[in-house]
Amino acid sequence: MKKNALVAPVLKWVGGKRQLLDNLVPLLPAKVTKYCEPFVGGGAMLFELQPKNAYVNDINDELINVYQVIMRNVEDLIAILTKFKNKSAVFYTVRDWDRDKAKYSRLSDIEKAARMLYLNKTCYNGLYRVNSKGQFNTPFGEYRNPNIVNAETLKAVSAYLNSANVKLSSIDYAKVLEMLPKGTFVYLDPPYDPVSATASFTSYSKGGFSRDEQIRLRECCDQLDKRGLKFMLSNSATDFIKKQYSAYDITIVRAKRAINSDAAKRGEVAEVVVRNYA
Repeated sequence: MKKNALVAPVLKWVGGKRQLLDNLVPLLPAKVTKYCEPFVGGGAMLFELQPKNAYVNDINDELINVYQVIMRNVEDLIAILTKFKNKSAVFYTVRDWDRDKAKYSRLSDIEKAARMLYLNKTCYNGLYRVNSKGQFNTPFGEYRNPNIVNAETLKAVSAYLNSANVKLSSIDYAKVLEMLPKGTFVYLDPPYDPVSATASFTSYSKGGFSRDEQIRLRECCDQLDKRGLKFMLSNSATDFIKKQYSAYDITIVRAKRAINSDAAKRGEVAEVVVRNYA
């Protein structure tokens, strides 16, 4: 399938891999026929590769709903997005939709997807963050002219999702990995192990991602390896992570991180790329 250069992430996402693709793509297997990404996030790797067969998952069901709506109802989604204004009062009204659970439950999937895209483009630093109740709580961004609609990219992503065999889900990542057929390549981009006590960010979903989860993920990778499935994993270059994956090939890359509430803490950080193949 010929790649479409217009297919690109439609959301800014914590830990997004768009600016690291030049480092990551050369580390991929020579041939990828079946692809799985259990922590898809913004989907930079997915949209770069545009595989014919893909298993795409994220525990954030609001995020997966965005991709489902883009696949099935992109024109209706664009029509709703055009009605949103880049104004503080509008932003906080839309942000507060999820404070009333009964009212929010009556929204259509298209309305929920439009809300998420709108908030992502207009909130502070594009930071999708929820509180312990699962309510979006990032403040207004005060941007002069955010690209709220981005119709060209939305239509291109929709065309890709409809032309390929893409299975979307929002379940536990381990369940996704268990059902993969032979020959599937897996790219894992989980919430990162924090590099310091104050650096943790796992609030894109209510549950968070502890070190126990990091260990469970490594155990899942061990199972993939035993089954003969190739995987590549990204994470922060902490001693804990390097020890967890010491049995595998580890490459250190430098990534520029633009999402942080403290501008002084944005900049280059070391990340690991773990592989079970040469």
